[in-house]
Amino acid sequence: MSSHGKRYRTSREAIDREQAYTPLSAVRLLKDMPPAKFDETVEVHFRLGLNVRHADEQLRGTIMLPHGIGKDVRVAVFAEGEKAREAEDAGADVIGSADLATKIEEGFLDFDVAIATPDQMSVVGKLGRVLGPRGLMPNPKTGTVTMDVGKAVSDAKAGKLEYRTDRGANVHVPIGKKSFDERALLENYAALVEEIVRAKPSASKGRYIRQITVTTTMGPGIHIDPSITRDIAEELEAATVPA
Repeated sequence: MSSHGKRYRTSREAIDREQAYTPLSAVRLLKDMPPAKFDETVEVHFRLGLNVRHADEQLRGTIMLPHGIGKDVRVAVFAEGEKAREAEDAGADVIGSADLATKIEEGFLDFDVAIATPDQMSVVGKLGRVLGPRGLMPNPKTGTVTMDVGKAVSDAKAGKLEYRTDRGANVHVPIGKKSFDERALLENYAALVEEIVRAKPSASKGRYIRQITVTTTMGPGIHIDPSITRDIAEELEAATVPA
């Protein structure tokens, strides 16, 4: 008996598993797939030629996609006094200090981004085993440990994303919702690819981007030609022409 439903099987049958599609062709295939009962997230997965056991070959950074990701981002902030008020004014959803840490230790994880002022890291540091594996640990390298909490909250609310390699040298990033039009998805994809290429570690040797796959929350993966990392704008123009 198949482990996948009819909708998934129908979608997979439309894909040539041996072919690496152009970005435009992949997006059109994805959007033509039978719809789910909700607006699925479109995700891009990179398999990189990095040895992440070496610190100088690990990849980590942030990106603001031109069209956002279509998600209401919930932000938790560790701050006190004036900085807590600054976070509240910027639209933070949860604000606290030791009380917030206790709440998280008790199981509260209803947020997508955690931000902290530097003086709060003694409190936040104790949550490493909870926040770390979920990619929620504030980090100065990604701008989530900062005194400028207002800007950090505003950026997070606007869709600022953190990306990083996992233990298999893969990077997983959402680029929007299936309901986005072709141009929005392609422009977000182009911005992401440009950022991954720009962030290539200087210690990286050999083939850097080995595979790119685009998929939806409930759909099969579609391989995109990893050699197409420039001039994606040409396909963006083609997207305005009726298929």
